[in-house]
Amino acid sequence: MTDGFDPFTAGMETRRRVLGTTHVDRAEGAKTSFDERFQRMITEAAWGHVWSNDHFTPRERSMVTFAILASLGRWDEVEMHVRASRNTGATPEDLAEVLMHVAIYAGIPAANHAIKIAKTTLAAMDAERESEMSGGTT
Repeated sequence: MTDGFDPFTAGMETRRRVLGTTHVDRAEGAKTSFDERFQRMITEAAWGHVWSNDHFTPRERSMVTFAILASLGRWDEVEMHVRASRNTGATPEDLAEVLMHVAIYAGIPAANHAIKIAKTTLAAMDAERESEMSGGTT
């Protein structure tokens, strides 16, 4: 994301592209002073910074989001993202496969342990790459 990046504007564009203009207009119309700051934070953080990031394709991001929401039992959000999948390129077959993964893995690894393993593994991979580049063996 470059200079001049506006996470709210990017977030609204991405949110409309993924969820559809009708859904976003309805959500925006239901917003009150009670949840206005919350809605802005969601738009900027989730849709502006995360969903607008191009590291994952919209299809990949949709499947990851769907898996997380299903794993957490966030049923209203699951439904919303099943609907959104038609806009992201995720197919019904993709969603069925995601649910196979959710059935096996939901709740098994604790997040803090997974972070510890990921950090250790990434550090080891960096060390291996440096060793290979310097002509050493692992």
